Amino acid sequence: MASSFSILAIVALLVPFLGISSAQLSTNFYSSTCPKLFPTVKSTVQSAIAKEARMGASLLRLFFHDCFVNGCDGSILLDDTSSFTGEKRAAPNFNSARGFDVVDNIKSAVENVCPGVVSCADILAIASRDSTAILGGPSWNVKLGRRDSRTASQGAANNSIPRPTTNLNGLISRFNALGLSTKDMVALSGSHTIGQARCTNFRDRIYNETNLDSSFGSTRRGNCPRATGSGDNNLAPLDLQSPTSFDNNYYKNLVNQRGLLHSDQQLFNGGSTDSIVRTYSNNQNNFNSDFAAAMIKMGDISPLTGSNGEIRKNCRKPN
Repeated sequence: MASSFSILAIVALLVPFLGISSAQLSTNFYSSTCPKLFPTVKSTVQSAIAKEARMGASLLRLFFHDCFVNGCDGSILLDDTSSFTGEKRAAPNFNSARGFDVVDNIKSAVENVCPGVVSCADILAIASRDSTAILGGPSWNVKLGRRDSRTASQGAANNSIPRPTTNLNGLISRFNALGLSTKDMVALSGSHTIGQARCTNFRDRIYNETNLDSSFGSTRRGNCPRATGSGDNNLAPLDLQSPTSFDNNYYKNLVNQRGLLHSDQQLFNGGSTDSIVRTYSNNQNNFNSDFAAAMIKMGDISPLTGSNGEIRKNCRKPN
């Protein structure tokens, strides 16, 4: 009798935890409901990157900016309407976040093979992995099962996404608040091995900061006038050496004081992260494995699962 009671007690204790675990993300979430999901997403991402190599960085950035604002829930994809203000016009995204048309194309292709099954939030997660791998970076098994939010927050986007002017302590604390370690932060910053930045986001660095390689500064000033309002949207590669290859040149640039953004060079400026930067600059495999692990962790930030949220039909608007 006592042993029966013990077994029942254990089962009663386990049931709530089983419920929690069943609602968590898994790498095989769509294996039976959408078996063609991965090749469908990858072919669309490959086509987009073939047309414009920069698109890989843009898709990866969308996932970052989604996860950092109330979790990885596809909220960044929602368009503004007359009665709804989303995240697209928040300061870190306005005239900057891009790739929404490509996400639409991926969603359309996925809907053709398994309608109403795969969330826009999960599409972003897969597309960021594929973009990284296609451009020469690591691959990883993407955890899936996120659902889409029905709302978004411009205020949260303004407050949650680190700015190009953020100092090291601010970067560390922002990432730590989301459950990401300092090493995760340095590894994830390595996504700046691809992509471009606007003059308005690095002007102050190239004209006013001293921890800057002189020839690099001269090159960048050639396309970014000192006067605010002049050439604000002129672009420069975040990684001067290989802006469309996912490699560890970003860290080599930091060691040589060639970080484009203030927040980039903060990672190698006599502070606590110098040693991590130097390790990654000397060992691409180390960077690749840490980047992949950090992307998986970032993808775990506050997902909507189970019956929370929805599976949007159109990534730009709630159902």
